[in-house]
Amino acid sequence: MTAFAVTEAPPVADPQDDLALRFVAGDEGGLEAVYRRWAPLVLSLARRSLGDGAEAEDVTQTVFLAAWRGRHGYRPGRGPLPAWLVAIARHKIADALSARTRRTDVAAAAAREPIRSPESSYTQDTVLDRVDVTRELRRLPEAQRRVLCLAFYGDLTQTQIAHVTGWPLGTVKSHARRGLLRLSRSLHAEATEEAR
Repeated sequence: MTAFAVTEAPPVADPQDDLALRFVAGDEGGLEAVYRRWAPLVLSLARRSLGDGAEAEDVTQTVFLAAWRGRHGYRPGRGPLPAWLVAIARHKIADALSARTRRTDVAAAAAREPIRSPESSYTQDTVLDRVDVTRELRRLPEAQRRVLCLAFYGDLTQTQIAHVTGWPLGTVKSHARRGLLRLSRSLHAEATEEAR
C-alpha cells in the first residue's frame, strides 16, 4: 500500500476582497465593478427611504462619489465593503431627508406669509440690491462662489457642501468666511461710492 501525500489546496481568494482591494488602491476598473455590483443595493435603500426615484438616483451617485473620494478610510478588517457603502448611504439618505424637511419648512413659512401686491413686495431698491449681490457673487473666486451658492441657493449646510465638493469641512468654512467678507467689503464700498 502506497502512502499518498495529502496536500492542502491553496485558499481561494474571495472575489469580493479582491474587488475591495482594487477599489481602495484607486483602480478605476475596480470603482466601475463596485458600482455595478452594489449600486442596485444602495439605490433600493434610497428608494425605500426617500420614496422618490430621481432623488434616490442622485443619492446613489453621491454615495459612490463619497466612497471613491474617501476610499482610503475604508478598513477591510472592520467589515466588508458593501457594509461600508450601506453606512455611507444611510448618512447621505439622512442628509437628503434633512434637506427635504428644510425645503418643506421654508415652503410652509412662505405659504403662511400674507400675499402682498408686487409693488409692496419688490421695491426698486430690493431688485437693485439683488442685482448687486448677484454681480458681486460673480466676481468672487470660483471656490468661494461655489460654497456660497450651495449654501444660499442650494440650502446646504457646510457639512453637506463638504460632501458634495469633496473638500475638507475646514476648507469649506474658510471659503465661506472669505467669500462673505469679500462680498461685504465690495457691497459696502459700492454703497459708500454711491452715497458720495
